[in-house]
Amino acid sequence: MLDNALRKAAAVWIRPDGHEPRLVWALWRDGTLLVVVGGTEQEVPGLADGVTCTVTVRSPTTHSHLVDAAATAHLTEPDDDTAAALRAARLNSRPQWDSVYRLELA
Repeated sequence: MLDNALRKAAAVWIRPDGHEPRLVWALWRDGTLLVVVGGTEQEVPGLADGVTCTVTVRSPTTHSHLVDAAATAHLTEPDDDTAAALRAARLNSRPQWDSVYRLELA
């Protein structure tokens, strides 16, 4: 159920431990949830390498709660194909980010 929900979600709620939930744009790619932060992109207070967090997915049509999942954030350097996918999927005309996190779901 989680895999299917994340394939359809354009945005998810992320709550790093000790912080408030934040609605963020994310990309589900190759079994990994990628979140870009900084630069011209979103900020997610508390998101850092090794931090545990809760990912909440809501229905894209009804906005009802679908599933919560525990995750650990890992700072990553995307390869060229992943960076291109992040840019192509983003609505900003010129997305620029400082960091990319891969959220490893438990």
